[in-house]
Amino acid sequence: MKGPIIKDIIITPIATVDPPLLNAAGLHAPYALRTIVEIVTDDNIIGISEIPGTADTNEALEKARELIIGKDAYQLNQIRDAIESHFDEETTSERGDAPWDQRKIVHVFSAIEVACLDIQGKVLGRPVVDLLGGKRRDRVPFAAYLFYKYEGAGGELAFGTDPKATGWDAARQAEAVTPQGIVEQAVAMVGEFGNKSIKLKGGAFPPAEEVAAMLALYDHFGPDVPLRLDPNAIWKLETAIEYGKKMEGILEYFEDPVRGQENMAKALRALKMPLATNMCTTSFEDIPGSIALGSEDIILSDHHFWGGLRSSMELAKLCQTFGRKLSMHSNSHLGISLAAMVHLGAALPEIPYALDTHYPWQSEEVIAGGRMKFEEGAVQVPAGPGLGVEIDQKALKKLHQNYLKCGLTKRDDLVEMRKVNPDWEFKKVRW
Repeated sequence: MKGPIIKDIIITPIATVDPPLLNAAGLHAPYALRTIVEIVTDDNIIGISEIPGTADTNEALEKARELIIGKDAYQLNQIRDAIESHFDEETTSERGDAPWDQRKIVHVFSAIEVACLDIQGKVLGRPVVDLLGGKRRDRVPFAAYLFYKYEGAGGELAFGTDPKATGWDAARQAEAVTPQGIVEQAVAMVGEFGNKSIKLKGGAFPPAEEVAAMLALYDHFGPDVPLRLDPNAIWKLETAIEYGKKMEGILEYFEDPVRGQENMAKALRALKMPLATNMCTTSFEDIPGSIALGSEDIILSDHHFWGGLRSSMELAKLCQTFGRKLSMHSNSHLGISLAAMVHLGAALPEIPYALDTHYPWQSEEVIAGGRMKFEEGAVQVPAGPGLGVEIDQKALKKLHQNYLKCGLTKRDDLVEMRKVNPDWEFKKVRW
């Protein structure tokens, strides 16, 4: 019995406005790149997905297109085998040194898998969460994700701002480079989205300044709001231990203070707090080292680079087996990715920590009906079949024009940072 047959794949690179957010690798460009994938079946069912966009990934998607046209959208094992046999094997070294994952094939398969699951859900009249084993919760919680940032709205305004902006829209454009600025940003984000926990992206300023920001957040929000700091592995081991001790008792967890599983294991033994990662354990290939060394307490999954939603459920089982907690990493994204994250979050055995999302930093949207809603920091699981969201084709065309006009082909925070500091260099370990 054959299911719906794939007859076409439409690959649309887009660019969405992104403010000048700081991180260990530099500064966000005025636009974040994403790629929207539409898989069309022979009976004109359309499954959709969204992944981080680069020219290399888009080229790989085009090659994969020829491999899977004619395949049954239910036969994901056959589709995976066809992709893996065609492309060279990727290793974790190809993840790269930057905070974001730079592999291609895991992104390609995740895009195809999510779109095929969307198709399957539409055929069955059931949400994707039911294809992952069923819903364990109706709403999925997300943390407020703070960034050091320069003044600016991004997009055509770049480092300029919209004087008519109010509320969170104004706060999203405001400078935040001091502890007080970070607290004000947190107050605005929590006020808008109702988040119950807070994460700060670190690695942008010397450790003492970032610890001061965490202490300021603790003083303002108190012990009932869990806090996290993520320096993106840019601290030396001795630095992480010295400044980590200053945050014992105030952090819910400390994310990637140091680089590599061995250093993470040493930091974990020295500090009285959980350590989390999305940099030292980022694929199934890394799991044996993680277990042997004891390199983290929490793995921050991301279906875009763990090979899709079903692989993420497999990771959850491994985490249960080996005593790890599981939460979720995020990159700049729109509503299709958020919907997929929510379906996965609803199916996971547990969510001990609110998930990450960059969604509040994006002001545009590609899904019909506008941006997804947060209530008390959580997102309701979409009720419709498949992902429960559809593409707004007019918005897709606009965001594709953004892509064509901005001229970006990959994320490169070094280039953007040099607009502010011409001599700035990325360092794998800085402090």
